Amino acid sequence: MTHNDTPVTRRRLLQGFGALTAGTMFSGIRVAFASAPVDTRFIFVILRGAMDGLNVIPPYGDSNYTEARNGLALKPADYAPLDTFYGAHNNLANFAAMFRAKEAIALQAAATPYRLRSHFDGQNVLESGGLAPHELPTGWLNRALALYGARDAKLGLAVGETIPLSLQGKVEVATWAPDVFGMPSDTMLILLDKMYNKDRLFEQTLKEAVNVHTIADQALGGPDAMKKMGNGGNLQNKVAMQKTAEAVGKILSDPQGPRIATMEINGWDTHFQQGTDKGPLANNLAALDAGFGALKESLGAHWQNTVIFAATEFGRTVRQNGTAGTDHGTASCAFLLGGAVDGGRVVAAWPGLGGNNLYQNRDLAPTTDLRQVAKAVLVEHLHLERAGVEKHVFPASADLRPLEGLIRA
Repeated sequence: MTHNDTPVTRRRLLQGFGALTAGTMFSGIRVAFASAPVDTRFIFVILRGAMDGLNVIPPYGDSNYTEARNGLALKPADYAPLDTFYGAHNNLANFAAMFRAKEAIALQAAATPYRLRSHFDGQNVLESGGLAPHELPTGWLNRALALYGARDAKLGLAVGETIPLSLQGKVEVATWAPDVFGMPSDTMLILLDKMYNKDRLFEQTLKEAVNVHTIADQALGGPDAMKKMGNGGNLQNKVAMQKTAEAVGKILSDPQGPRIATMEINGWDTHFQQGTDKGPLANNLAALDAGFGALKESLGAHWQNTVIFAATEFGRTVRQNGTAGTDHGTASCAFLLGGAVDGGRVVAAWPGLGGNNLYQNRDLAPTTDLRQVAKAVLVEHLHLERAGVEKHVFPASADLRPLEGLIRA
């Protein structure tokens, strides 16, 4: 009974255990996930808030770059050249190293089909895979999971306190949220296990949840690790991001664990004092890059069959505003990295930063559709049939070809 004498329903208990947080683990309750029908790994990183791609992968070779940025352009000391035209912000050292090792690709001037600059609607389009906000009620990644037809295996993992739209749908997914409060006590877990050991659905859900958190706890270095880090849910913190990514890599490395995961990083909405080499954007890039490095290390041998796709809902204005920040824009950059990526390139149909080239005279013009990237990953990396992807995952996209050459043969 709860404090107001309302019965705790079985459904609410199941939902609660689907989102258990990392802490003390009861080693007596442990079960492997059902056998997965795919051995490749995929992580979709959602960069919420609209990232300023022009100062992440700066097009320093564009003769209009410095003037167009109106005081926000990165100086040569602030970035590492990737080629003779594009660079990478200095806080992306891990990404740059992977780029040189041909394990990473930067995509520039990329966007979803959405053009109206609302965070809520832009994220909805990014995660639903539709043409317009609220056109599709489920997420493109959940619909991709459905194509495997494996209802008994939780192939998907949502990292965070809620399941993002991209993983919402008919297919159940596992969840894990790093948190300082920890899991229920061992005594409570034992009692629940005994109480529901004849309830197959509840018992399996409980055991799968504990299994995820056991793996994560080991990766984090013990149940007190998140407490030492402070607010473990704040993935803008570089250390928190690094430790969380380590745990995610370990979870996905489990021989019968989930194969596909989502991660989220907030804080890219830089209207005020955005900064160049220092400031909110630079700090977020340091956290993101720490996560990239931790994922590669913790995935170990599985890095070779992993793809990470990181994207934001839209970009920001080319010129800074009156408070040394940038307002909502259109195109931005995206990242593709992993041992399965045929990297070492910046993929872009560069539109230019001259006044006549800007979208609505203010934004970087979009020339690459992010669905082209996602479709390439689903078809070439996760080995889903293109016809099924175009019918169920990204409907109304048959005329939008997957980008070629992103994934190693």
